[in-house]
Amino acid sequence: MEFTAKQIAELIGGRVEGNEQAAVHTFSKIEEGVEGAISFLSNPKYTHYLYDTQSSIVLVNEDVVLEKPVKTTLIRVKNAYESVAKLLQIYESMKPKKTGIDPLAFVSSKATIGKDVYIGAFVCIGDGVVIGDNTMIYPHAFVGDDVKIGTGCIIYPNVTIYHGCQIGNNVTVHAGSVIGADGFGFAPTQEGYEKIPQIGIVVIEDNVEIGANTCIDRSTMGQTIIRKGVKLDNLVQIAHNCEVGENTVMSAQVGLAGSSKVGQWCMFGGQVGLAGHLTVGDRTFLGGQSGVNSNIKGDVQLIGSPVMDPKSFFKCQVVFRKLPDMYRELNELKKEIEELKKK
Repeated sequence: MEFTAKQIAELIGGRVEGNEQAAVHTFSKIEEGVEGAISFLSNPKYTHYLYDTQSSIVLVNEDVVLEKPVKTTLIRVKNAYESVAKLLQIYESMKPKKTGIDPLAFVSSKATIGKDVYIGAFVCIGDGVVIGDNTMIYPHAFVGDDVKIGTGCIIYPNVTIYHGCQIGNNVTVHAGSVIGADGFGFAPTQEGYEKIPQIGIVVIEDNVEIGANTCIDRSTMGQTIIRKGVKLDNLVQIAHNCEVGENTVMSAQVGLAGSSKVGQWCMFGGQVGLAGHLTVGDRTFLGGQSGVNSNIKGDVQLIGSPVMDPKSFFKCQVVFRKLPDMYRELNELKKEIEELKKK
């Protein structure tokens, strides 16, 4: 399906510079542009590609100043990155969706399946499961007994959802993720470690996206909760009885120890780690590999392990790089002092 620059500009509230009838049918990065593709420019580092790109249309911010003429048609918008995201959503929504239950799937007679649901080959749906309308469950996924899945969800291949867990509407769970495995609970005894039964569940609210191979453990008692709008990257670990607040995002390999509470609109960089039983306030921004071992009130940017404000962290890094020279100078001073003592 093709769209003209004029049609696209109307969809995203943009202004066309160039040929309003320039048509596109696919997307491309600006540096790899081809005829018939639409690209975008949001990072100034890529501005030089604008003058040579072969893309038929490029989305640019309103304030971009051209240093020389361009061959491509421009659509000026307030935010090129947000605009291309909107276009990609429209493009994705137009793709045909699968429906129906594959004859190689197992669906319990005690399960309740909504309208226009897709269940792929070798999916297993347990007793008491409820699946809402327009949800798609891809091959080899496992949905345990009494699980509830809302409408418009996408469960990709090899996802495992343990018994009793609850998933809201418009939730996406990517391949290999595990929802509701036992929390890491063991009581030390003289003979070894005795397992503490994990009898709680995981609750995932609406509009959550969970990356591939992410694990969210069921609670010892009560609920492990992922609030609405949360976005988790691949390989994230959420331990038992944790709570992640609305619209918080976490990059790859973030790990939350048991009973951690994270507020709303937080952003965690890759490999951030939280100790157990901590509270992190709303709008906390943690840089990559940050280590948190105490409560954080919120509305703050922190980095390092243990975390500190960025200004202090970078001052420490400057000193850290000088440590070998400082160590050598210290040894030289010690030798001079010993020689002075002898005299």
